[in-house]
Amino acid sequence: MFQPLSGIRIIDLTQVLAGPYATYQLALMGAEVLKIEQPDIGDWTRHGDAPEGLENQKMATAFLTQNAGKKSITLDLKKAEDLSKLKGLIKTADVFVENFRPGTATKLGLSNEDIFEIKQDIIYCSISAYGHDGPISSRPAYDHIVQGMCGIMKMTGTQENEPNKVGAPYIDYATGMNAALAIVSALHQLKRDQKGIVLDIAMLDTSLLLMASLMTNHLNTGWQPIASGNEAWSQSPSSGAFETEQGLLMVAANNERQYKDLCKALKLEYLLEDPRFSILGNRKQNSKKLRELFAKMFLSGTAEFWEKQLEIFSVPAVKVRRLDEVLSEQQVLDRKLTKTIEIDGAASSLHMPTLGFKVDGKTIAPKTAPPRLGEDNSILLNTPE
Repeated sequence: MFQPLSGIRIIDLTQVLAGPYATYQLALMGAEVLKIEQPDIGDWTRHGDAPEGLENQKMATAFLTQNAGKKSITLDLKKAEDLSKLKGLIKTADVFVENFRPGTATKLGLSNEDIFEIKQDIIYCSISAYGHDGPISSRPAYDHIVQGMCGIMKMTGTQENEPNKVGAPYIDYATGMNAALAIVSALHQLKRDQKGIVLDIAMLDTSLLLMASLMTNHLNTGWQPIASGNEAWSQSPSSGAFETEQGLLMVAANNERQYKDLCKALKLEYLLEDPRFSILGNRKQNSKKLRELFAKMFLSGTAEFWEKQLEIFSVPAVKVRRLDEVLSEQQVLDRKLTKTIEIDGAASSLHMPTLGFKVDGKTIAPKTAPPRLGEDNSILLNTPE
């Protein structure tokens, strides 16, 4: 099995999505993740809609999603005795991860300076909304707040109905991936230098770097992005969204080869000889007419038909699917993006995410279920559960 982080111990003081998803990926790669939670309450995501059989057991779906393979320890960090127990665990750890609002860790006596006094050769990773410097660094935020801040909402939807939030907490999960990458990288340097490292991961930074090409285009040229609905960022007149007899079709015919093959697939070969559409510059000048011709042809078949037809001609295209539709696709099933795990009390086995890449053709999946609140206290703290 691919377990490159076997032997690495991580103290995880994070909750909700971004932080727990970061440490979840590290757990999948073999790290021992000690999830520190508040007694009786635990991670905020433990409370909410839960699978059948787990109601009122602090095992909500949002918690189950990114906490398999971890161990749960309950400590009240405002109590000196519990804080002392945490510091004892830190002495045995390689990584310390927190996602408190900036300033909170310092008040608790858990700043990076405090942790380095306990153990010099440790990675201290902070995950926050805006980072630990700058004029608004102390502000709290969640995914949808950062979406409003970073500009993505003004580019989502059409010019008539923007702004719109992206329909998933993608900044949270991308921040988790960013933090996991940072921690894995820092572990290599820690092994070499035996010196503590401070990592500062910000949701706002991550959200902007997810739009790196747009950000640099604006800064370098002054270009101002606008909401373009379902159209392609390439602005190619032969790319974008097309209504069909049934369903919406997304098409990407950006280069000359793709444009020519699209015309052939639609039986519109005569357009290749039409001077209005023979070169890209002319196509852009006459894009309205060209799209009308394409649109008329796409209405003669379903999105499913055209997806298969354009595949024959190697033109990227896809029928717009619902989540349930794509999850039933054989392609997704073959990639094994989830693994079912048995959880005591649950009416059925439950799906957990796997690592986001395969290794030697194999999927890396969690081995154990998400922990009950405080279930590892007796083993790791020598106290009753």
